[in-house]
Amino acid sequence: MKFCKKYQEYMQGQEKKLPGVGFKKLKKILKNCRREFQSKNDVHGVLHNQTCPQHCPVCDGTFFPSLLKEMSDIVGCFNERAQKLLELHLASGFRKYFIWFKGKLQGSHVALIQEGKDLVNYALINAVAIRKILKKYDKVHFSKQGQAFKSQAQSMHIEILQSPWLCELMAFHINLRETKVKSGMTPASFEGCYLTFNDGKPFLSCELFDSVKLDIDLTCSICLDTVFDPVSLTCGHIFCYMCACSAASVSIVNGLKAAEPKEKCPLCREAGVYEGFVHLDELSILVRRSCSEYWEQRLLMERAERIRQAKEHWESQCQAIVGV
Repeated sequence: MKFCKKYQEYMQGQEKKLPGVGFKKLKKILKNCRREFQSKNDVHGVLHNQTCPQHCPVCDGTFFPSLLKEMSDIVGCFNERAQKLLELHLASGFRKYFIWFKGKLQGSHVALIQEGKDLVNYALINAVAIRKILKKYDKVHFSKQGQAFKSQAQSMHIEILQSPWLCELMAFHINLRETKVKSGMTPASFEGCYLTFNDGKPFLSCELFDSVKLDIDLTCSICLDTVFDPVSLTCGHIFCYMCACSAASVSIVNGLKAAEPKEKCPLCREAGVYEGFVHLDELSILVRRSCSEYWEQRLLMERAERIRQAKEHWESQCQAIVGV
């Protein structure tokens, strides 16, 4: 079965109508573009294996804007639903029932796990769909503009595989699976997500649909150790919270929210990525369970550093008040 048909069947089988990639519409645009471009070549006696013009009116005016909107809708829907699900899962007591009632969510704990699985599937199959339609674009035009567009989408933060909520959902399923195994219960989550170690370095992996294998490096590129109290910046890169504060030139007391817009990501050097950071609570739980000895050692170090920074902060505040 061709992927296009498989994708359409998957989207039609969803209980709720979700945004997706308009395969038929985009392929029709590419077909019209190829027909128009080849007809012009035939008139001028030019060979067909030339690249699409830099400013192709069909591609620039229709194909890429349509795909851009679809990608934005997909990642927006995914982030919103994943955030609500994880918020409900991590909540406790009255707050959990309040969120459940406010969001009009129905079903059991197993239903929430199933929704998490569905969201991971949704993210990965749409990532495959986007990759295939861009590959089709490059094949039609004998160009690499499709890959260039993918890089542009990543810089606009609408690449679904960059979403911090996908990382959180993967950790969510691993945490649940380990909890169920320890309690002797049958796991309700799926086996597609797992934590691996390569040369002592942890990776969060997810393999689905055969053509997509997602590996997320859990090593902080600042301290070069396993992420502790991890956060994801809006560019998608993951760091320890304290390391991110250091990179943003802010103290632990003030936190990342106090970072200046000019501060850049240590990896990609993109500015303004600290304001919308996401605390990766599920990933933090996973690392704590999987690397307990390291976690305890790092916790003692972090506490000492936090106390030191807090002491310096309040001493400077007192000195400012008394005018010293």
